[in-house]
Amino acid sequence: MGIGLIITAPQPHLTIMQNQEILKRAADQARGLAIDAIHACSSGHLGLPLGAAEVGAVLFGHDLQVDPSDAQWINRDRFILSAGHGSMFLYGWLHLAGFDLPMEEIRNFRQLHSKTPGHPEYMETPGVECTTGPLGQGVGNAVGMAIAGKMVAAHFNTEEHEIFNHQVVVLAGDGCLQEGVAAEAATLAGHLALHNLTLIYDSNDVTLDAMADASQSESVFDRFAAYGFNCILIEDGHDLQAIADALAQARAQTEKPTFIEVKTTIAKGIPEVAGTAGGHGEGGAKFAEAARQGLGLPEETFYVSGEVRSFFEDRKAHQVESRQQWDVTFSAWQAANPEKASLLASGLNREVPADLMEKVQVFEEDAKVATRAAGSQIINDLAQAVPLLISGSADLHGSTKNYIKEVGDFTADNHAGRNILFGIREHAMGAIVNGIGYYGIFRPSGATFAVFADYMRPSVRLAALSNLPVFHIWTHDSVAVGEDGPTHQPVETVSGLRVIPNLDVIRPADPEETAGAFVAALQRTNGPTGLILTRQGVPNLSEIPVSERREGVLKGGYIAKKETEELELIIMASGSEVSVAMEAAQQLGDSVRVVSMPCMERFDRQDSAYRDAVLPRGFRHRMAVEAGVSDLWRKYVGLEGVVVGIDRFGLSAPGGTVLSELGISVDNVVKQAALAGLRH
Repeated sequence: MGIGLIITAPQPHLTIMQNQEILKRAADQARGLAIDAIHACSSGHLGLPLGAAEVGAVLFGHDLQVDPSDAQWINRDRFILSAGHGSMFLYGWLHLAGFDLPMEEIRNFRQLHSKTPGHPEYMETPGVECTTGPLGQGVGNAVGMAIAGKMVAAHFNTEEHEIFNHQVVVLAGDGCLQEGVAAEAATLAGHLALHNLTLIYDSNDVTLDAMADASQSESVFDRFAAYGFNCILIEDGHDLQAIADALAQARAQTEKPTFIEVKTTIAKGIPEVAGTAGGHGEGGAKFAEAARQGLGLPEETFYVSGEVRSFFEDRKAHQVESRQQWDVTFSAWQAANPEKASLLASGLNREVPADLMEKVQVFEEDAKVATRAAGSQIINDLAQAVPLLISGSADLHGSTKNYIKEVGDFTADNHAGRNILFGIREHAMGAIVNGIGYYGIFRPSGATFAVFADYMRPSVRLAALSNLPVFHIWTHDSVAVGEDGPTHQPVETVSGLRVIPNLDVIRPADPEETAGAFVAALQRTNGPTGLILTRQGVPNLSEIPVSERREGVLKGGYIAKKETEELELIIMASGSEVSVAMEAAQQLGDSVRVVSMPCMERFDRQDSAYRDAVLPRGFRHRMAVEAGVSDLWRKYVGLEGVVVGIDRFGLSAPGGTVLSELGISVDNVVKQAALAGLRH
């Protein structure tokens, strides 16, 4: 073992945990709830709920500072179950702890519209802090919450009043820590010295297919010590006192995040499968009756004793009392700091100024700048209007242009900084941004090249599933990237992002549309947004009024050029190709309409009257132009229409040359319109 502390027995100098006997019974009854719930639906994962039951008993019966009567109390400790397949662990302990999760919901585990879905889902179950299941995501989310916890303390605590001082605790298994996203996030947590973070490793030596040694041989303990964690090993993960002592040390730590490796027996309580890969899933549930007897439980299913109920009722009363004491401090802080209190309220309510669009400068009419460069000025304008706006980048601030000036970087020594240097960790960036989003006060964003959005796709998908108001800036959006070649030219990426439900993908055409895109991202409160920005300069479409471009983005699509004669052709485009469409329309004549479509998702949410006004329902002569794959545009152009797109990978050459070679040009748009007979 590397540098760290091994706990094998109680240490008298630490806080001695009381009530061990009742918590032992609670652990076994939590095991019983998991067995019964999984047996009832013949689906689920028994291993973690049974193996880590003592960890749950100490967390919910002794350590966590929460208020079960108010699951959203802002200074609560955050507990994240990264190993989300073990969801009955979380549901069982939330029920016992007194959260609004009645026994009927435990009985309805994995059933339609229950509050106990197969994997934990944010806002579906009181006490669930984030959506987990894809392994490792919860570790990244926890790092984001720990960052947010440090940020919020730096922004709002005063010398007179400490209103934020909570901890973030995440429980992960072997599978979580094999995932790259967890490693990425953990290395950053160590670098940032997030001492408010505790990672508990349920070390049971088992994965789903086989024992863990079939696929790993490194010392995870030593790996986390190398990451910069304070590392503690508990040899007997069923020793309540040892767990309590380790958590006490983690809470007292002021220099490093803490890693606690807890050696447990998977599926403990079912001798037939305990300690084996067979104990991971629902296979052990068939031994339910014998298991209940072995655990000292009665024949009654879903059993909780009166003693255990009484213990947790008393603990809940104590937690409510502690919360009320905090309320006194909070009220005094509010009275003494009205401006801070107002800002905090705006963050909690996800509010932005009503005149946010007016906070963004109007660009010069003859400006020709990359939309990423326009974004630099825009995000700085908005950062002044939205003090809780956070911007990060995966080692590309200089290229993605999203650095907020004069607010500093978030570092181990500066928790007030509003720029996060994620390093080359795109997947962790996505998960960490989600964690800050779950926290619910800041408006976080991350940035990288569009082609690397694929590295963060699982996190983006979970943000969409969880309705998180976060956004990402994805630049270098097409084959115009040029000389870097097809590895860096995201021809399929934008369409791949557009098919994620509840993700708004905005590809603005010029600086003013870019302003509208950023404002749209900040105004949105029920889901994530991706901003797709150019590397190359694009002309400012000054022939279109500024307000029309900005407001048009909010609607997703709008008429950029109105025909002045009888309509014969509609050309749709997004991003840098809007200027191509506009020039082509000039050549094709006054009967051509150009529609800028920066965001398909927003356009599709408009009422039918607006959509029909932009794209007349019965009009079939339609074209679309975009420097990417063509298929998604078919929903607008129909089978009779034409899409000028790129249904292949790109080329290494100057960007303009590549665009021309692959047909993204005014001449080709005019040619394809003629060939298709779309012009009479």
